[in-house]
Order: sequence, then structure tokens, then C-alpha cells
Amino acid sequence: MFQKPGDKIRTLSARGWVRNVCREMSIICVLALWMVLQGWTVAVAQDIDILLKGGHLIDPKNGIDERMDVAITEDSISRVALDIAPGEAKRVIDISGLYVTPGLIDMHVHVFHGTDGDSYIADSYVSVPTDGFTFRAGVTTVVDAGSSGWKNFRLFKKQTIDRAQTRVLAFLNIVGVGMEGRYEEQNPEDMNPVMTTLMAKKLFPEIIVGIKAAHYWGDFTQVDKAVEAGNMADLPVMVDFGEHEPPLSLETLLLNKLRPGDMFTHTYSYTRGWEAVVDENFNVKPYIFKAQQRGIIFDVGHGGGSLIWHQVIPSMKQGFYPDVISTDLHTQSMNGGMKNMTNLLSKFINMDMPLKEVILRSTWNPARYINREDLGHLSVGAVADLAVFNLREGEFGFVDARGRTMKGNRKLEAELTIRAGEVAWDLNGRAFPIWDEEPLRY
Repeated sequence: MFQKPGDKIRTLSARGWVRNVCREMSIICVLALWMVLQGWTVAVAQDIDILLKGGHLIDPKNGIDERMDVAITEDSISRVALDIAPGEAKRVIDISGLYVTPGLIDMHVHVFHGTDGDSYIADSYVSVPTDGFTFRAGVTTVVDAGSSGWKNFRLFKKQTIDRAQTRVLAFLNIVGVGMEGRYEEQNPEDMNPVMTTLMAKKLFPEIIVGIKAAHYWGDFTQVDKAVEAGNMADLPVMVDFGEHEPPLSLETLLLNKLRPGDMFTHTYSYTRGWEAVVDENFNVKPYIFKAQQRGIIFDVGHGGGSLIWHQVIPSMKQGFYPDVISTDLHTQSMNGGMKNMTNLLSKFINMDMPLKEVILRSTWNPARYINREDLGHLSVGAVADLAVFNLREGEFGFVDARGRTMKGNRKLEAELTIRAGEVAWDLNGRAFPIWDEEPLRY
């Protein structure tokens, strides 16, 4: 508006300006209160995509073992706190009475699934399709234990790793053709530390996390070749030490051949060609404790034949705990005593291992041992891989690899699995609205 000549210019003092602003703000506040009383919804910013509300969080890396809410934004953990307001989240999942943990890491599986009917585990029917057997057991990351070697790893990556929603990492077999067959695994000419190192260190360092030696019938040659590759690639070695006739010295392997950080799998096995960790009186051999103290990692690797009650129960009672709990998942183990990861963890719970120790050995421990400390915890900023469990009480039976049963009264059941911020498994529909409370849209 133009000012006419002679008109008085009206000015507003600072005090008057503040008074007017306060009057207008009071009107806004009264209006907002009236809207709330009338049932109106006042919009607030919803920066959280998924809020897990009311669960008991076990996060060993961060020392958490108490009720805590967990917020997920996009594919990452955005907040962990005692009480996060539901209004801040787009989706709230009530997990009261349940346990929430980092997504489980199964450090010993065989998932090089294929259609070669003549192959043992590499590109074969014995290996399983990853996603069909992981999320339903709370597992978000698996480590294939040497199904492939440097010669067929590219096929494994293209066929399995690149197609899986589950995160798939791998130990590379020191044998070039991997676990193609028992006879192929006996060929020292195909144990090439140089080519194994090039594949692991130069081509796929983000996937290959270790070297595997397994199923060798001879002397220490295969172990020595694997450790040579481990030194060259700066990676840990996992050894399956069975099938030697007569059995080779387990003490020599653990104290002289392997390095701190290397792994002995099938810890509680008892079979022909295999020296057990307990003696004939079921006492843990003294050098086993010595090896664990020097940094040898003991992995369960249950499998179809490698967890025997007569080995593991005396070991547990004498304080010899495994460092990692893993399944050795394949068709012959999942339909036997092992079944799946939650069933295996339940076995250790019923052998009186505290739940937080069980979760430690299936999350943060394996993450550290494969040098992937970005995994296995729920720190703010970490990838949102989580599992939610119900710890059921009742009468249950657990079968070992020899077909003998141990009775128990507690059993884990995976209620919910989230992989990179997306719901991958939901046993009872906790993450979704009730059908008649949301309109059907086409």
C-alpha cells in the first residue's frame, strides 16, 4: 500500500510486537488443545521405519541384557533406548515378553546348492538353498565352510551368493575343486595356496573370510597347505580333522600346527579316525584347555554326525564351552538331530549355558573371529539385522548325532527375523495389521 502525503506512520514498539505474538501463540495453543480433546490427530515427524517395542534385548558386544526398545530407519539401527515413543515410528511391532538379539551368524554351513548329482557338496543336492533355512531360525548371515575352492568359487558366487537375501560369506577350500567328492579332496596337487590366496585376497576379499581344510585321509599336508594360504592371505583357517587312520594327534594340530585365531570344527564329535576332546573316563584332555587359552577357536559344527552327548555334556560340566555355536547345515543334518539353529541353541540352553552366553557364541563371537566386526551387534549405525525369539517352556527332547535323546524344558522359537531393515520372517504376523482393521487395496 502507498502512503498518502500527510498520513501518520504507525510504528509498533518491541514490547507491543512481543505482546501481539504471544496473543497469537496463545490462540494456537488453545486451538491445538481443543483438537486433541475432540479426537483430532496431531501429525508429528515419523523418522523411524520400524520400532521393536517392549522386548528384552541381548546384545553381548554392547553389554546389554535388559528390556530395551530398538528403532530401525531404512536399513540401519537408529536408536536403542528404554522407552521410545510409538508416535515417532511408522510401524510399531509389540514384542513384549520376547527376546530381541542381533541376527544370528551361522559360521559353518553348506549352501553351494546345485544340480550336479555326482558331486558331494559343491554344486550339489546335499547343499541347501540359503534363504529357505536361515530366516526361520533367526539367522541373517551364514559362512559357507569350504564347499567351493578357487576353481569353482565364481560359480558359487553367481549361483548362490548373488541371489541370496541372506548374507553369505565363505571359507575357501584349500582344494581347488572344493568338496566335489571325497576322492578329489585327497589330491595334494590341487591344494594351491597361491591361487587360493589370489581368489581370497585379490578378487573377493569382501566375501571370503577364511580358508578351509577338511576330509583328508593322509598326514598334515592339507593342514599345512591351508595354514600357508592363511598366512599369505592374512585369514583364519578352519580345520575338519577327521577320517585319519590311525587318527593323527589332535594335540599336535592344536598346539603346533594351528595359529591363534584358527578354528577347530566338529569339536564334540566322536567317530572313527577322530581323536576326541574327552578321554575314556569322559574327562576333557588338559591340552584342550591349553589350546583354547592360546587362542584356538572351538566351533560346534553339529552336522549329521558331529555332536555327541557323551562328548559335549561332560565338556560343558567341566567348563569347556565352545567359542562358536554353528550348525554345519546341509540336507543330512537338518533332517537329523541338528534340525536348525534355534534347535541347536536350545540344546546348549538345556545344558545350562546362560542365554546371553548362547547368543554371544552365535552373534558377536563369530563376527570377531571372521574379522567382520560390522556384524553381530545392534550399535547405532549398524546394519539392521535382528532376530526376535520366544523362549518356550515345556517338555522337549533333543537328539544328538548318534540318535540319543536329552530331555529339556526350554526351547527357542524364532518369532521374527529382520534383514537389512526388511521383515524376512514373521511366524505369527506381528509385523502386519489385522486384516479387518485396514482397507483392502488393489
